Amino acid sequence: MRLLLDEQYSPEIAARLRRDGYDVTAVSGDLGLEGMNDEPLLRKATADGRALLTNNVRDFAPLAGAWAAGEEEHLGLFFTSDESLPRSRNTIGDYVEKLRELLDRNPGDEAFRARVEWLT
Repeated sequence: MRLLLDEQYSPEIAARLRRDGYDVTAVSGDLGLEGMNDEPLLRKATADGRALLTNNVRDFAPLAGAWAAGEEEHLGLFFTSDESLPRSRNTIGDYVEKLRELLDRNPGDEAFRARVEWLT
């Protein structure tokens, strides 16, 4: 599975995963797509063959529902919560480990097609 990290995440997470051979990129730093609206970002991720990791549940959950209702499919949406998995410099390693495990368990490019999951 290929993965795009939304702008809420440190690009260091993607850089570490790439060093380990995973196809992960980040909105911030890698792609310079900061500030892109949610639906265009999900469309870009899908067009690039990537699932999307985001902390923006409030906007992306309804968007995923609208896509499902309209029979559109993304390649996976992963949500995180600051309560269960805080975002900080101190948790970069935690994110790298959790994403490494997720990617290892789901090597297929379409393993999460049209699915929404929580990363905890």
